[in-house]
Amino acid sequence: MLINLESLGFIKTKILPFAIVALFGIAFFAVSARIWLPGDMMSPAPIN
Repeated sequence: MLINLESLGFIKTKILPFAIVALFGIAFFAVSARIWLPGDMMSPAPIN
């Protein structure tokens, strides 16, 4: 079953920008969540 061009345009103009912004928001939340971690959890994992 082929996807017609109208639905492809809808995906490109509506869904794709929302998906990009949502992905950026999730990544930003994951990076900024380190602010609320306790101090000992913010340090890198020990190697030995």
